Amino acid sequence: MNESEFLKDFIENVLDTDAEVKMDTPLIDIDEWDSLGVVGFIADANTKYGKKVTPQQVKDAKTPQDLFNLLK
Repeated sequence: MNESEFLKDFIENVLDTDAEVKMDTPLIDIDEWDSLGVVGFIADANTKYGKKVTPQQVKDAKTPQDLFNLLK
C-alpha cells in the first residue's frame, strides 16, 4: 500500500466525503473526522491492514500522514 492508495481508501471508506483531503491536512479541519471516523479507522487498520492501533495512537495523530505511518 502506498500513500495515494491509503488516502483514497481513507477518504472513501472512513470519512465518506467528497472534500479535498491531502496527507498533510490537519485532521481537526476535516468535519467528517469524528468518533465514528476514529472507530472506522481502527477497524480498517485491523481488518484491511492487519495492524492493531490503539485509540490513543489515533487520537495523537494530527494528519492522515500520521495515520498512514501507524499502518507501516
